[in-house]
Amino acid sequence: MSGDTLYYDGNCPLCNAEMDKLKRFSDGKLQLVDIHSLPDNANLPAKGALLNRLHLKQETGDFLIGLDANVAAWQHTRFGILFRWLRWPLLRSIADWVYGRWATSRYRRLYAD
Repeated sequence: MSGDTLYYDGNCPLCNAEMDKLKRFSDGKLQLVDIHSLPDNANLPAKGALLNRLHLKQETGDFLIGLDANVAAWQHTRFGILFRWLRWPLLRSIADWVYGRWATSRYRRLYAD
């Protein structure tokens, strides 16, 4: 399959709910991969980094991280336009800050020792 690949945390209920929606509405050019199913020797960023923030590997091999990854993933659906405002210059830094706070909190809640 060619296209983009979104790596997500399959142990996160909210993440799974969003992935279910992406699967349902995707154009077929987005592969969804549960990070926990990856082999230890996968040629990817560290597992902790993948679990901390969404990572989308573009068909070109480049990575988008965090909210950029989320917005890019939704572009594979008919609802993509509804997410683009999150990348508008005046709102981008606020949206990234909110996402970063939420992602850090989620990671600590699920994986802090």
